[in-house]
Amino acid sequence: MSSLELTLLYLCAAVVSVVGCRLLQLPAMLGYLFAGLVIGPNALALANDSAAVEHLAEFGVVFLMFVIGLEFNLPKLMRMRKLVFGLGLGQVVLTMLTVVLFNAGIGWALHSFGYKWGLSWQAATALGAAMTMSSTAIVVKLMADRVELESPHGQRVMGVLLFQDLAVVPLLVLIPALADMREHNIWETLGIAFIKATVLVSLLLWGGKRLMHKWLRMVARRKSDELFMLNLLLMTLGLSWLTEMAGLSLAMGAFLAGMLIAETNFKHKVEEDIRPFHDVLLGLFFITIGMKLDWEVLFDSWTWVLLLATVPILIKAGLIYGLSRLSGTPAGVSLRTGLYLAQAGEFGFVLLTLGSQNGLIPHAWVSPMLASMVLSMIATPFLIMKADAIVNRLISNDWLLQSLALTNMAQRNLNIEHHVIVCGYGRSGHNLVDFLVLENTAYVALDSDPDRVQAGRDEGHHVELGDATKLASLMSAGLVRAAAVAVTYPETASALKVLAWVKEHAPHVPVIVRTHDDRDLEMLRAAGAAEVVPEVIEGSLMLASQTLAHIGIPLKRVIRLVQGQRMTRYALMRDELKHKEAMDAAEPHQ
Repeated sequence: MSSLELTLLYLCAAVVSVVGCRLLQLPAMLGYLFAGLVIGPNALALANDSAAVEHLAEFGVVFLMFVIGLEFNLPKLMRMRKLVFGLGLGQVVLTMLTVVLFNAGIGWALHSFGYKWGLSWQAATALGAAMTMSSTAIVVKLMADRVELESPHGQRVMGVLLFQDLAVVPLLVLIPALADMREHNIWETLGIAFIKATVLVSLLLWGGKRLMHKWLRMVARRKSDELFMLNLLLMTLGLSWLTEMAGLSLAMGAFLAGMLIAETNFKHKVEEDIRPFHDVLLGLFFITIGMKLDWEVLFDSWTWVLLLATVPILIKAGLIYGLSRLSGTPAGVSLRTGLYLAQAGEFGFVLLTLGSQNGLIPHAWVSPMLASMVLSMIATPFLIMKADAIVNRLISNDWLLQSLALTNMAQRNLNIEHHVIVCGYGRSGHNLVDFLVLENTAYVALDSDPDRVQAGRDEGHHVELGDATKLASLMSAGLVRAAAVAVTYPETASALKVLAWVKEHAPHVPVIVRTHDDRDLEMLRAAGAAEVVPEVIEGSLMLASQTLAHIGIPLKRVIRLVQGQRMTRYALMRDELKHKEAMDAAEPHQ
């Protein structure tokens, strides 16, 4: 095939597969994997697994690490430190240690019977590093669709995924060092790599933040989106090249570039600009992974492949369940966390390929491992969809504990009437509760984060542990007797669930919803919201009021002006949305 024909083949296979996954409500990444399986050299053989395509797919990993670097910041890390450095660190270390010990046990047993086991401890370490990873792309997408990111198990899943993403950087250094220990001392190799990484990271973080901010500001002043994007690509790939020249990895440089930009005022613009490159290149990476799957290995060694797919799932789920239980997490939440993280991950493929390229993992192991990892990722959506049924089956008292907690909540709120149900006890929810307390208005605040609930109770606020997107929690908070419901977190999918429950079971109760901007305003109002409060508009009005007050405008006049502007802006916004909808509806008939 020519380059154009090959490109068209990739695009056609990707589009058809992703559309099929969307229709089945599955993650797009599974569509890319399936596309690679079908067109690869081991199936229809429509495309060869060429080196050029693999090099292009490597950029998908680079941009994935760049996006992770954008999300990595010290405030977020400190807020989730118990989950990240407790559960996350424990999962990574114990999974790798279990694989190494399991390998040693099998080797010793076979040696006792006169057989030779060809997998060294270095190879087992590389395999353990690949197995410890879970799929951030698939799990986060599924949890977002199911509105579970703020649930107790969702927060634990995010903590573990964050540490796994951070652990990739040292693992990318460790695997080549294990391969070099045949010629060099491993501690010497690791020490040199650690010194290189420390010096490079220290220099970049010491002067890089100020330099990056000044440079981006200078580029932004040119007011050219093309120049800004070119500059962004140059910095990302330039730092990747710099770290590779230092003997580290491309991915580490991209991660550092993301970290530096995350500390500037251009973070959100960069996230929007880089998203198309990241998604397309990561999709190409998954296609090349699917192309590597050898169907002959899958059919000839299907029992071995199933064993390699099943055992790591059971081991990871069991380890995470045990670690969660040790931290005092309820059994049901612990098991859900383990089930959500049991599959292989995109960086597992990267580490497996790196181990093979460095001669650590025998070639005979690569195809079965690839097949097992792909199967585990394909099984993930179905495993998550059946998670509640599995938990109820294995933990008989989980439903009883949840029912008991809801019953106790309902009893505490039995005598409360004409109150406000505050969904979410974050910063906005906390401020709303403070106002309700000042006005002696009854309220019940719901939040799924135990730490926030306890912090609220320590302040004397009435905060209950519950998920506002579930009918049982809303009813236990006294939904039918409430005067209003306030959704204080700006998540449209979650707000739509709350609106649906209120509309069905308590249509007389008004719901006030907070959003970032006005994009989903009409959708939320159509779903039954009495009022939608966009942060952008309210922020601009508060900025105007403070400015007018500081230049000497009388306070009464400022309040009157702001109230007038608020009413005018909301009315104009609704009229514009209705006009746009009317134009869109009339357009096909013109």
